[in-house]
Amino acid sequence: MATVLVTGANRGLGLEFCRQYAQDGWQVIACCRQPEQASALLALAGQYPVIQVEVLDVADFAAIDALAAKLAAIQLDVLLNNAGVYGDNRTNAFGELDYPLWLQSFVINTQAPMKMAEAFLPQLLRGGQKLVVNVSSLMGSVTDNTSGGSIYYRSSKAALNAAMKSLAIDLKPQAIGVLTLHPGWVKTDMGGPNALIEKEESISGMRQVIARFTLGQSGDFIKYDGNVMPW
Repeated sequence: MATVLVTGANRGLGLEFCRQYAQDGWQVIACCRQPEQASALLALAGQYPVIQVEVLDVADFAAIDALAAKLAAIQLDVLLNNAGVYGDNRTNAFGELDYPLWLQSFVINTQAPMKMAEAFLPQLLRGGQKLVVNVSSLMGSVTDNTSGGSIYYRSSKAALNAAMKSLAIDLKPQAIGVLTLHPGWVKTDMGGPNALIEKEESISGMRQVIARFTLGQSGDFIKYDGNVMPW
């Protein structure tokens, strides 16, 4: 049985990743900060016994190490770094930037996925697919930025893209792949009601990209429909 670990699994894209992978018979390790409050995830786990719910705040790096130690014996096919934060809802105009909030965006959106990859490297080496997947955003593309704004989110996702490009090069000799995905503008709590696509379409598309991944694509930035994204 293939195994996927999903961060930010309690809602939105993360929850849908869990649902679709569980439906296909994968072992799913679903991580979120407060499982006791994640009613939708707990209901899904009740429906699919292959889902194992774990407590994890990705901003707590000691907690990441502790979870990796707890799950030391598993074989991990896909590490799916989905957890993220959009910190630009508060005032962030130039001259009024909230630097601690900006730093929090970097910790969660950029550093945490890298820490997850470091902590779960042994499990990935024992896995079949050996793939680190990161849910990024077209808003992290410097080329695509023609409107400005969203400084915290854009910069933290651009940094994620750059870091994962380097990681892809570093891990390639060990046959571990790194894939960064743009899910599209999805109707979730983060994407809002005016978004263009449903989460089912986005996740189905990203799962196809993951399933078809070859090591030659490691380090690529790809949209849910398979198109390569601009940096």
